[in-house]
Amino acid sequence: MWLDIEALQKFYNSPLGLMVNRVISRHIHASWPSVKNSTILGLGFPGPYLNIFHHETNNVFAAIPASGDATFYLKNSPEQNFMTEEAELPLEDLSIDRVILIHSVEFSESIWPLMREIWRVLSNDGRLIIIAPNRRGVWARLERTPFGYGRPYSQSQLTTLLHDTLFTPIKIKTALYMPPIGSRMLISSSLAWEHIGRYFLDGLGLAMGGIISIEAKKQIYAITPNIKTSRSRSYVTILNQ
Repeated sequence: MWLDIEALQKFYNSPLGLMVNRVISRHIHASWPSVKNSTILGLGFPGPYLNIFHHETNNVFAAIPASGDATFYLKNSPEQNFMTEEAELPLEDLSIDRVILIHSVEFSESIWPLMREIWRVLSNDGRLIIIAPNRRGVWARLERTPFGYGRPYSQSQLTTLLHDTLFTPIKIKTALYMPPIGSRMLISSSLAWEHIGRYFLDGLGLAMGGIISIEAKKQIYAITPNIKTSRSRSYVTILNQ
């Protein structure tokens, strides 16, 4: 079951949500330092994390699940937005260079068809980043943030999901080491928490961050199954720069 879009937006407008946005956006940018003229697709509730790309490309899209109440978000977001069924993305084959899945896999009711659709629309040299709640982290255990809802994942579960849907994992990281508490003092020290978690906890193999981030590429020699759709598709227009 998908979280209410307005509730997600309210969280990201809060001091704790703004901190989460900064930490994860920095995390994404470290993985993709340059996306000049690329076409970016965010799936789930990606809006807060797409702003980092606007200075490099105009082709930034946010795909919102049709099962969610997206009216509020669609009216108040600068991205090119569209609602979609998980298994029927309205995009041409090989039309996307970068895909970000956030607030998506943990709520998906059709994760395998969704991943196969991402494989279809992603260019042969494209990249995918999945960001999901870490089963071992504190954030997945408390319902005070969006990461406390849906199904959390372990690193091995995400890796298996990618292999099963014809992707090859490249990098696996964790982030959000600060406790999910809206204390001003804790929020102001969030960078120190990230530093300690990344260099000490991860170094010990504990991987206790609130989220798992896994970057992957598609297996370009894989054969895509013929997935039948229930209706004819209408496609979102992507302008090449």
